[in-house]
Amino acid sequence: MDIRLFTLAEANALLPELKMQLARLQETICELEHRLDALHLKKKEYRKRMKAEGGGRPEHGGEDPFFLDESRIEFLRMEAEMIIGNFKRNGVLLKSVFPGLLDFPSVVDGKQVLICWKEGEERATSYHGWHDGYQGRRPHPE
Repeated sequence: MDIRLFTLAEANALLPELKMQLARLQETICELEHRLDALHLKKKEYRKRMKAEGGGRPEHGGEDPFFLDESRIEFLRMEAEMIIGNFKRNGVLLKSVFPGLLDFPSVVDGKQVLICWKEGEERATSYHGWHDGYQGRRPHPE
């Protein structure tokens, strides 16, 4: 698979859409974590109640009392994977969700580098080597 290479202008042109996608991903992950925590507590309370009742019949006439919760969690997981896939399909490397950190493969002075953007920055203005990471950021020459 070929790596898409970005100019600084191309990376910045994509940022408005990518920022919206990142915000959506962050919201989805937060909701997913919240629902997982709530389901864990619900299952814990359910097991405690069943034990107190002597292991009696399950609620709802034998139906899975967690089906809707687990289905919603699965939907959120799939939604998060779809959003992450959107970054990949655009050729953008999603390095961190919290805080948002995006890398755009590029070439500077004949070397393959990564134009980088961190959540809170208005636009991408820096780059680093593939193995340097965020701490190795330098101002982009453009």
